[in-house]
Amino acid sequence: MGTVTLGVSIAVPEPYGSLLQERRAGFGDPAAHSIPTHITLLPPTEVDTGVLPAIEAHLAAVATSGRPFPMRLFGTGTFRPLSPVVFIQVVEGAAACTWLQKQVRDASGPLVRELQFSYHPHVTVAHGIGEQAMDRAYEELADYEAAWTCASFALYEQGADGVWRKIREYAFGGGIGAVPTQGSPVDLDEPAKTR
Repeated sequence: MGTVTLGVSIAVPEPYGSLLQERRAGFGDPAAHSIPTHITLLPPTEVDTGVLPAIEAHLAAVATSGRPFPMRLFGTGTFRPLSPVVFIQVVEGAAACTWLQKQVRDASGPLVRELQFSYHPHVTVAHGIGEQAMDRAYEELADYEAAWTCASFALYEQGADGVWRKIREYAFGGGIGAVPTQGSPVDLDEPAKTR
Protein backbone atom coordinates (compact mmCIF):
# COMPACT_ATOMS: atom_id res chain seq x y z
CA MET A 1 0.00 0.00 0.00
CA GLY A 2 1.37 3.42 -0.99
CA THR A 3 0.57 7.01 -0.19
CA VAL A 4 -1.00 9.88 -2.10
CA THR A 5 -1.08 13.62 -1.50
CA LEU A 6 -4.62 14.95 -1.33
CA GLY A 7 -6.24 18.35 -0.94
CA VAL A 8 -9.81 19.62 -0.70
CA SER A 9 -10.89 22.93 -2.20
CA ILE A 10 -13.64 25.06 -3.65
CA ALA A 11 -12.94 25.84 -7.31
CA VAL A 12 -13.35 29.41 -8.51
CA PRO A 13 -15.69 28.97 -11.49
CA GLU A 14 -15.27 30.26 -15.03
CA PRO A 15 -14.65 32.79 -16.33
CA TYR A 16 -12.98 33.92 -13.10
CA GLY A 17 -10.82 30.83 -12.54
CA SER A 18 -8.99 30.96 -15.87
CA LEU A 19 -8.55 34.71 -15.73
CA LEU A 20 -6.90 34.59 -12.31
CA GLN A 21 -4.79 31.59 -13.32
CA GLU A 22 -3.50 33.53 -16.35
CA ARG A 23 -2.82 36.58 -14.20
CA ARG A 24 -0.89 34.39 -11.75
CA ALA A 25 1.21 33.02 -14.62
CA GLY A 26 1.74 36.59 -15.86
CA PHE A 27 3.21 37.57 -12.50
CA GLY A 28 5.83 34.85 -13.02
CA ASP A 29 4.49 32.17 -10.68
CA PRO A 30 5.86 28.91 -12.18
CA ALA A 31 3.18 26.81 -10.45
CA ALA A 32 0.27 28.76 -11.97
CA HIS A 33 -0.69 26.18 -14.61
CA SER A 34 -0.38 23.25 -12.19
CA ILE A 35 -2.80 24.90 -9.79
CA PRO A 36 -6.40 25.89 -10.50
CA THR A 37 -7.87 28.96 -8.94
CA HIS A 38 -9.45 27.86 -5.69
CA ILE A 39 -10.16 28.35 -1.99
CA THR A 40 -8.43 25.70 0.12
CA LEU A 41 -10.41 23.64 2.63
CA LEU A 42 -7.64 21.07 3.30
CA PRO A 43 -4.02 21.83 2.40
CA PRO A 44 -1.78 19.11 0.90
CA THR A 45 -2.03 16.05 3.11
CA GLU A 46 -0.27 12.73 2.55
CA VAL A 47 -2.45 9.69 3.28
CA ASP A 48 -2.29 5.93 2.78
CA THR A 49 -4.17 4.84 -0.35
CA GLY A 50 -6.15 2.35 1.74
CA VAL A 51 -7.87 5.26 3.51
CA LEU A 52 -9.33 6.71 0.28
CA PRO A 53 -12.76 5.01 0.60
CA ALA A 54 -13.15 6.36 4.16
CA ILE A 55 -12.06 9.83 3.00
CA GLU A 56 -14.58 9.83 0.15
CA ALA A 57 -17.38 8.69 2.49
CA HIS A 58 -16.42 11.38 5.01
CA LEU A 59 -16.44 14.13 2.37
CA ALA A 60 -19.80 12.93 1.05
CA ALA A 61 -21.21 13.25 4.59
CA VAL A 62 -19.76 16.77 4.92
CA ALA A 63 -21.36 17.75 1.59
CA THR A 64 -24.71 16.31 2.65
CA SER A 65 -24.75 18.61 5.68
CA GLY A 66 -23.77 21.68 3.61
CA ARG A 67 -25.92 24.04 1.58
CA PRO A 68 -25.06 26.35 -1.35
CA PHE A 69 -23.90 29.79 -0.24
CA PRO A 70 -22.93 33.09 -1.86
CA MET A 71 -19.24 33.69 -2.49
CA ARG A 72 -17.76 37.09 -3.28
CA LEU A 73 -14.14 38.00 -3.83
CA PHE A 74 -12.88 41.55 -3.70
CA GLY A 75 -9.48 43.20 -3.55
CA THR A 76 -6.08 41.91 -2.56
CA GLY A 77 -4.34 40.96 0.65
CA THR A 78 -1.00 39.44 1.57
CA PHE A 79 0.49 37.14 4.19
CA ARG A 80 3.91 38.82 3.84
CA PRO A 81 6.27 38.86 5.65
CA LEU A 82 5.03 35.67 7.39
CA SER A 83 4.45 33.83 4.10
CA PRO A 84 5.26 34.95 0.52
CA VAL A 85 1.65 35.03 -0.72
CA VAL A 86 -0.57 37.65 -2.37
CA PHE A 87 -4.24 36.74 -2.54
CA ILE A 88 -7.73 37.89 -3.49
CA GLN A 89 -9.85 38.34 -0.39
CA VAL A 90 -13.01 36.36 0.32
CA VAL A 91 -15.42 39.09 1.45
CA GLU A 92 -18.59 36.97 1.43
CA GLY A 93 -18.70 33.24 2.16
CA ALA A 94 -15.73 33.19 4.55
CA ALA A 95 -17.79 31.90 7.48
CA ALA A 96 -19.15 29.04 5.35
CA CYS A 97 -15.62 28.17 4.15
CA THR A 98 -14.39 28.18 7.75
CA TRP A 99 -17.22 25.86 8.80
CA LEU A 100 -16.54 23.52 5.86
CA GLN A 101 -12.81 23.23 6.50
CA LYS A 102 -13.51 22.39 10.16
CA GLN A 103 -15.90 19.64 9.06
CA VAL A 104 -13.35 18.26 6.56
CA ARG A 105 -10.65 18.10 9.30
CA ASP A 106 -13.03 17.00 12.07
CA ALA A 107 -11.51 14.73 14.73
CA SER A 108 -14.09 12.03 13.98
CA GLY A 109 -13.00 11.76 10.33
CA PRO A 110 -9.98 10.44 8.40
CA LEU A 111 -8.50 13.87 7.53
CA VAL A 112 -7.57 15.16 10.98
CA ARG A 113 -4.59 17.48 10.86
CA GLU A 114 -3.24 20.64 12.39
CA LEU A 115 -2.75 23.67 10.18
CA GLN A 116 0.57 25.49 9.91
CA PHE A 117 -1.30 28.83 10.09
CA SER A 118 -4.78 29.84 11.28
CA TYR A 119 -7.37 29.20 8.58
CA HIS A 120 -8.01 32.25 6.40
CA PRO A 121 -10.05 31.61 3.23
CA HIS A 122 -8.45 33.29 0.21
CA VAL A 123 -7.55 32.84 -3.47
CA THR A 124 -3.79 32.82 -4.07
CA VAL A 125 -2.63 34.88 -7.07
CA ALA A 126 1.13 34.93 -6.35
CA HIS A 127 3.24 32.60 -4.21
CA GLY A 128 6.97 32.48 -3.60
CA ILE A 129 7.97 34.84 -6.42
CA GLY A 130 10.11 37.99 -6.34
CA GLU A 131 9.01 40.92 -4.18
CA GLN A 132 8.56 43.23 -7.17
CA ALA A 133 6.24 40.72 -8.87
CA MET A 134 4.35 40.22 -5.57
CA ASP A 135 3.88 44.00 -5.31
CA ARG A 136 2.63 44.09 -8.90
CA ALA A 137 0.07 41.33 -8.20
CA TYR A 138 -1.09 43.17 -5.08
CA GLU A 139 -1.53 46.46 -6.93
CA GLU A 140 -2.91 45.24 -10.27
CA LEU A 141 -5.66 43.12 -8.71
CA ALA A 142 -6.58 45.57 -5.94
CA ASP A 143 -10.02 46.21 -7.51
CA TYR A 144 -10.66 42.65 -8.68
CA GLU A 145 -14.17 41.37 -7.93
CA ALA A 146 -16.05 38.12 -8.61
CA ALA A 147 -19.25 36.59 -7.22
CA TRP A 148 -21.06 33.26 -7.59
CA THR A 149 -23.07 30.69 -5.65
CA CYS A 150 -20.83 27.99 -4.22
CA ALA A 151 -22.66 24.66 -4.59
CA SER A 152 -19.84 22.12 -4.14
CA PHE A 153 -16.25 21.36 -3.20
CA ALA A 154 -13.85 18.73 -4.55
CA LEU A 155 -11.17 16.23 -3.57
CA TYR A 156 -7.91 16.52 -5.52
CA GLU A 157 -4.77 14.39 -5.81
CA GLN A 158 -1.33 15.75 -6.64
CA GLY A 159 0.36 13.80 -9.43
CA ALA A 160 4.06 13.01 -9.70
CA ASP A 161 4.23 15.90 -12.19
CA GLY A 162 3.12 18.34 -9.46
CA VAL A 163 -0.28 18.90 -11.09
CA TRP A 164 -3.41 18.63 -8.94
CA ARG A 165 -6.23 16.56 -10.49
CA LYS A 166 -9.83 16.32 -9.37
CA ILE A 167 -10.80 12.90 -8.03
CA ARG A 168 -14.42 13.66 -7.12
CA GLU A 169 -16.71 16.63 -6.70
CA TYR A 170 -19.17 16.81 -3.82
CA ALA A 171 -22.35 18.84 -4.31
CA PHE A 172 -24.01 20.26 -1.23
CA GLY A 173 -27.11 18.41 -0.13
CA GLY A 174 -25.57 15.02 -0.94
CA GLY A 175 -25.11 14.98 -4.71
CA ILE A 176 -21.76 13.53 -5.79
CA GLY A 177 -20.28 14.52 -9.12
CA ALA A 178 -18.68 12.18 -11.63
CA VAL A 179 -15.11 11.05 -11.16
CA PRO A 180 -13.09 12.52 -14.06
CA THR A 181 -9.92 10.88 -15.31
CA GLN A 182 -8.35 14.32 -15.59
CA GLY A 183 -9.20 17.42 -13.65
CA SER A 184 -8.16 20.88 -12.73
CA PRO A 185 -5.09 21.29 -10.56
CA VAL A 186 -5.21 22.89 -7.12
CA ASP A 187 -2.75 25.05 -5.12
CA LEU A 188 -2.70 24.47 -1.45
CA ASP A 189 0.12 26.81 -0.44
CA GLU A 190 2.09 24.62 1.94
CA PRO A 191 4.02 21.34 1.82
CA ALA A 192 2.10 18.12 2.31
CA LYS A 193 1.74 16.80 5.84
CA THR A 194 1.71 13.09 6.47
CA ARG A 195 -1.29 11.58 8.22
